[in-house]
Amino acid sequence: MEQQRSLERVVSQRALQMGSSFPCQICVVGFLSGVCLTSLFLASFGAFQFGALSLSAFSSGISTSNSSSISGDCNVKQKNSDRRFFAQEKFAVGVDERVSLLYSSWGNLVTQSANEGNHLGKSNLPKAPHLEDCKLSAETNKRLDTRVRNDSFPLWTIWKGQLDNLLWTAEDEELQYYRHQTVSKGAYPPWIKGSDEENYPLTRKVQRDIWLHQHPMKCSDGNVKFLIADWERIPGFGIGAQIAGMCGLLAIAINEKRVLVTSYYNRADHNGCKGSSRSSWSCYFFPETSPECRDRAFELMKQKEAWEKGIIKIKENYTSKEIWSGRTPRSWGKPWSYLQPTTDINGSLITYHRKMDRRWWRAQAVRYLMRFQTEYTCDLLNHARHAAFGWEAARMVLESQVSDFPEGGEKHDIENFVWSSHKPWTPRPMLSMHVRMGDKACEMKVVGFKEYMQLVERIRKHFPELKSIWLSTEMQEVVDQSRLYPHWKFYYTNVTRQMGNMTMATYEASLGRETSTNYPLVNFLLATEADFFIGALGSTWCFLIDGMRNTGGKVMSGYLSVNKDRFW
Repeated sequence: MEQQRSLERVVSQRALQMGSSFPCQICVVGFLSGVCLTSLFLASFGAFQFGALSLSAFSSGISTSNSSSISGDCNVKQKNSDRRFFAQEKFAVGVDERVSLLYSSWGNLVTQSANEGNHLGKSNLPKAPHLEDCKLSAETNKRLDTRVRNDSFPLWTIWKGQLDNLLWTAEDEELQYYRHQTVSKGAYPPWIKGSDEENYPLTRKVQRDIWLHQHPMKCSDGNVKFLIADWERIPGFGIGAQIAGMCGLLAIAINEKRVLVTSYYNRADHNGCKGSSRSSWSCYFFPETSPECRDRAFELMKQKEAWEKGIIKIKENYTSKEIWSGRTPRSWGKPWSYLQPTTDINGSLITYHRKMDRRWWRAQAVRYLMRFQTEYTCDLLNHARHAAFGWEAARMVLESQVSDFPEGGEKHDIENFVWSSHKPWTPRPMLSMHVRMGDKACEMKVVGFKEYMQLVERIRKHFPELKSIWLSTEMQEVVDQSRLYPHWKFYYTNVTRQMGNMTMATYEASLGRETSTNYPLVNFLLATEADFFIGALGSTWCFLIDGMRNTGGKVMSGYLSVNKDRFW
């Protein structure tokens, strides 16, 4: 009875305090959801679904294989009664209620932000450290992907994030001069993190040059030629193969001094991609070239003369060999000759192999193609992080606050212009593991989950603070086996997984196009941000994740692979 009165006081006090500072719809739904979630969480902590994604976390070997169904009228249906979040922890009743309420309110905020395109930060709730203001990020990225008047480059300086929006004073004339000098050199493409030593050789220069190549000053210039290419649609081709194919086409475009323009992308042909972004790479990431160049290329496609003069070429003008194993661009010499040897296979570092040029180039190409996430992709990641880490984040925030739900309060310059650029919080350190099995056995050596975990234990011997694993896999047996390791905390997307020897094409068809595209991309991007990575270089997907990490400041994190690429 005392617990019930305590819960009622929490809800009623917050309703009175927040009624005038926060949209009523969110407020009511948030509080009702808080009540529903409290009763649910006090009995068992389950997985939550957001749109096409659902995330799970478990420890102590307790299953989270199915998702819960939660409705606004407290009609809670628990499909699997023994599921828990973070079973090793004990929750005090009073704290539990507040954590549930904050977690629920953040969830409503994420959903509203995604549906209405609002700024996430405009709320009186405590700041959600694991969430990103997707609208603000998209606005910032657009500014950083667009030239300023007649300058050669956008505003690329060592001033990151929102600092360029800081108001200037008359006394800052000298500062503005040096800033302009920096911008004119384009030495700091903002999507590259870490020092030069923490990335593949020449990464910053290469990324700058690719952007410049793909964004001519004047697309209507008669000397500008184009290569227009649909994404691969061969049955059985996964997302990784599609991206690898486009990396080859970008190499051809650079070698032939053409601007690559991508066309139909079948995996974006679903209802989640709205308007002009439907069926386009630009649903998930910023376009590979400017809108002006795209319009010009498709206009020239209609002109017979442009075809006759070779101004326009398409993917079908090239052989599969040219696309998949063609000449790596030599514009920057041979930087792959001195790649940092930080990949471990069978206990030894790989210093040389036959396809070092391909490894270096694909890393550069995929980094450029994924340089900026769209608002849609950012929203997917927010849903994923909230489902996986939201409960921990709510507990962490409330434990750091003096009052129950402190108001947001006034933000100062350092919060608006400096800290706003920090990446969303995730439990650290985090290890990402991609376990590829199934029909991949026809292309590479496949090993069991036990072998992957042996590599995990090797890492923890050196980094004993490591406890969290982001598990990416299509196989249900891998998720089941992870329960044999109760001293690790596993996180993973909660989707239906492959059983037996189902082919990848059949599996993806069973999920539907939207889910089968969104959840792998979320796994991919979270893997690129993890502190450590374990995978199989024989898998194109792992190969590309490795490339993104090696152009994202993660070279010195190393990479433990259970096998080598089949072409090495």
